[in-house]
Amino acid sequence: MTRTVTTSYDVADHLRTPEEMAAYLEACLEEAPGDAAFIAKALGDIARAKGMTQVARDAGLSRESLYKALSGARSPDFDTILRVVGALGLQLHAGTTRDSLGRAVAQEGSRGSSGG
Repeated sequence: MTRTVTTSYDVADHLRTPEEMAAYLEACLEEAPGDAAFIAKALGDIARAKGMTQVARDAGLSRESLYKALSGARSPDFDTILRVVGALGLQLHAGTTRDSLGRAVAQEGSRGSSGG
């Protein structure tokens, strides 16, 4: 009987270009909207691909605090997220939330308000 050999998969090994990194982050944002710890972990994957020491330096953080912030074990401060995103050479973008029919979902006040 032959043995199957498996190896660990590390997404950071496959994030080689800024475009791949941006696409990965975008996919993670779509996969887990509102899950800050998941997004922090995705940023950690990208930071490891770029080099944690350099990203920490560019973000103005210690390497240890960067590892903690992006471990996925907790949700980092938004300030930290913004600093890391900038250090990674990425941008955050905003868009509208869509319902199942593709219509923009109103954030407030459009349901049943009579303006009175």
